[in-house]
Amino acid sequence: MLVPQSRTYESHGLRLHYADWGNAGAPVLILVHGGRDHCRSWDVLARSLQPHFHVLAPDLRGHGDSDWTKGGSYALTEYVYDLAQLVRAMAAPEIRLIGHSMGGMVSLIYSGSFPEQVSRLVVLDGVTMLPDTPKPPAHERISKWIGQLDKLHGRTPRRYRTIEDAAAQMVLYNKRLSRELSLHLATHGTRQNEDGTYSWKFDPYQRASAPHRLWPDDHVALWSRIACPTLLLNAGESFLAGPRAAGLERYFPQARVETIAGAGHWLQHDKPQEVLSAIRRFLGLGG
Repeated sequence: MLVPQSRTYESHGLRLHYADWGNAGAPVLILVHGGRDHCRSWDVLARSLQPHFHVLAPDLRGHGDSDWTKGGSYALTEYVYDLAQLVRAMAAPEIRLIGHSMGGMVSLIYSGSFPEQVSRLVVLDGVTMLPDTPKPPAHERISKWIGQLDKLHGRTPRRYRTIEDAAAQMVLYNKRLSRELSLHLATHGTRQNEDGTYSWKFDPYQRASAPHRLWPDDHVALWSRIACPTLLLNAGESFLAGPRAAGLERYFPQARVETIAGAGHWLQHDKPQEVLSAIRRFLGLGG
């Protein structure tokens, strides 16, 4: 079975990890995972697309096998900076991007900031900031952020006796996960502690909402700059906006919205073949 090579690069003084699925010389395709996830979450899609692309899957800062930040700062724009450094390191004239959830937002921001770099964009249930999202007053945002950091400061990372126990916790959040997939995700998403237990690899501080985040008008302005064909692939049973996202394509020069029925937020896990077929059609590879 095809397995990726583990590689690293530097960004902001951090050592960041990515899975390199090979096929050097082919067009570059980057898979950007969501919050509290990791690069090996993409394995099914990566293996299928690798014959056609040089597939890379980064672990975002504070996730997987990448360094955590000093001070727990995880704004979307910092993830975008890291993505820009990876693209620069690859020296690719253009890339294709697929992002899930928070990774979808990162991909959208990058594509709107550097439209000349991106030739195709797929966002999986990743438009988490809708145009009509209210913007709380600055003092409320700062107070909320400080409260979140205070709470996280005293938090002890949860420990699991076995990887199987960690996998079972994942199934509680997504009951569609198979045992095999949950074990795969937990195996790559946990590290062993000194006492033999297991804890998640992600930095708990990435849960905090940065008060200096981008807001709806910023996102809409960036979407209007995305020059490439864009597929907004939503999940029919997501806990996100769902039906409220209808009509989002009007904010993009070249976008269409498709929905995967019967899938929750982690649609690439819930309906992998349907998601893969939609992506392959969009990338011109057939269904």
